Amino acid sequence: MPADSPTSTHLDATDIRTAAARLDGRIRRTPVMWIDAGTLGATHPAFWLKLESLQVTGAFKARGALNSMLAQPIPDAGVCAASGGNHGQAVAWAARLLGVPAAIFVPTTCPPVKLQRLAEYGASVTVIGDVYDESLVIAQAYAEQSGARLIHPFDQPATVAGAGTVTTEFLDQVPDLSTVLVSVGGGGLLAGALTALTGTPVTAVGVEPVTARCLGAALDAGAPVDVEVSGAAVDSLGPVRVGRIAFDTVTAQQAHRVEVTDDAIRSAQRTAWNELRIGLEGGGAAALAAILSGAYTPSSSEVVGVVASGGNVDPSTLARA
Repeated sequence: MPADSPTSTHLDATDIRTAAARLDGRIRRTPVMWIDAGTLGATHPAFWLKLESLQVTGAFKARGALNSMLAQPIPDAGVCAASGGNHGQAVAWAARLLGVPAAIFVPTTCPPVKLQRLAEYGASVTVIGDVYDESLVIAQAYAEQSGARLIHPFDQPATVAGAGTVTTEFLDQVPDLSTVLVSVGGGGLLAGALTALTGTPVTAVGVEPVTARCLGAALDAGAPVDVEVSGAAVDSLGPVRVGRIAFDTVTAQQAHRVEVTDDAIRSAQRTAWNELRIGLEGGGAAALAAILSGAYTPSSSEVVGVVASGGNVDPSTLARA
């Protein structure tokens, strides 16, 4: 079975280290900020914030897309992807970097700011389907017909390994971290974090919107299942079914997860902009929402890191987020 097959779930810490070496010098080492207790609200604890929103293409997805494309030869037909927007931008950027064609399929929920960037990266863009999973069906058919290589956003080992480099980099920057909070859509970022932290005392906690909880539904059912998705983060955390890699990894490690409301996400977006002048999209603010709202409450000795996973948002919309 090919290493980047969507049905393969094998992944270990060696894959994360290989991805980090492969990506070295090609992506940004994103900064971290120390946030004192209570500076963004009356009751939140102190924490570290990692600004993956400042990554190339505005989200952590650049890591997984480029790692996947560098891991195997690219056919003459190029690459294709389905995406809520962030992964599509990452694939389009990586394709431009490597000089290969890219066809991107996005649902109608893809915001104009992401569509604009896709066009600027030079990809062929098709808006089709109301949710990501409907776009994926079309992308899969395109791959079969054209010979293009499908780059899955969260359920291929090479993509997840690239996402895992966020956590290894964070731990390198803040060696005394106890816990890393990451947002969950299809689960690639969480699976990458859990894999990267294997054998360490550091844990990763997934954060899902209550309106897009495909991981939570899968854990409730004992297997990945389809769920309805909507809400403040649907454009980046909106798959209707969690990835098999994420489900298997979370189940094997009995990883913890919490849920946040849309109101908490929007509040975190406003707070990040008003207090820090950091623009975060809904999915990018989900992990921040968990610690600001109290959905995740650390112990007194816990050193928490929060990943701000994406910043592809029109700042003019943040005042009314």
